[in-house]
Amino acid sequence: MSIYSRIAGTGSYLPSNRLSNQDLVDCLAKLGLETSDEWIKTRSGISARHFAGDSELTSDLAVKASQAALASAKVQPMDLDLIILATSTPDNLGGFPSTACVLQDKLGAHNQCAAFDVQAVCAGFMYAVSVADAFIRAGTYRKVLVVGAEVFSRILDFQDRGTCVLFGDGAGAIVLEASDHPGILSSALHADGQHRDILCVPGRSANGALSGSAFLTMDGKAVFKLAVKVLEQVAHEALERANLKPEQIDWLVPHQANIRIMESTARKMGISMDRVIVTVGEHGNTSAASIPLALDVGVRSGQIQRDQLLLLEGVGGGFSWGAVVLRY
Repeated sequence: MSIYSRIAGTGSYLPSNRLSNQDLVDCLAKLGLETSDEWIKTRSGISARHFAGDSELTSDLAVKASQAALASAKVQPMDLDLIILATSTPDNLGGFPSTACVLQDKLGAHNQCAAFDVQAVCAGFMYAVSVADAFIRAGTYRKVLVVGAEVFSRILDFQDRGTCVLFGDGAGAIVLEASDHPGILSSALHADGQHRDILCVPGRSANGALSGSAFLTMDGKAVFKLAVKVLEQVAHEALERANLKPEQIDWLVPHQANIRIMESTARKMGISMDRVIVTVGEHGNTSAASIPLALDVGVRSGQIQRDQLLLLEGVGGGFSWGAVVLRY
């Protein structure tokens, strides 16, 4: 009998510090940077975002989202076989110990289950879900916690209007369980390192000192052009692998980077915006957290129902991108 992986529960968490566009505009004005609510909203669709508190780490956000997902799935931390955490903003410099291991400890999952991080920036959750699905299908693990968590506010240059208004912090999580019934139907992953410089954090640590910049840098026009192209391609690829057509999809759950990218992708796919889960307005771009955040919002709002077909897709630095088709 074939083994499949299926979502048993979802969860999410946003830090309590919510900044509207006007809040951010006022803060930036004190730093000598001029922008406006209209400028931000027109170019991105973003009205607000959440920033982690000074003492909040990526693992702290991940814990809250994971606890919600575990409760939804009626799974205890000690029941987990594997924890995969997608993040570009790990708790520690150098990325170790992995934030997944920190999360494991904070959850109380002291059964020595496997735990590791995945780094594919905004496509990280797609990569993490695909890896978890492969482990479950192979019969290696039966219960896997998959998390996307970020504190991008820590790597923003608040003198760069083109980036500092776009990103936010947050976390989302799902519990994947082995099932006799298909849940994850297909996935498609890609990367192209030739485009690594258009979205990156170019700084490096050497001998205890920082070389280069520790802030996110982005060529917005280049990212937009490439994102629209590859998202359509990978969406069709994942659908073809699942033997489905776009019109059969109940919900598109895209990476919440920019409303114009989302609208363009939906239009190219022939999917109306009333079938797209949109949270970018309140969340901003939360990188690897954005898709599981949007998924949980869709589930808890009652929009996404059991047995519906979903198309998840994301693109980010690397350049990396991917899509997953699933029956919720």
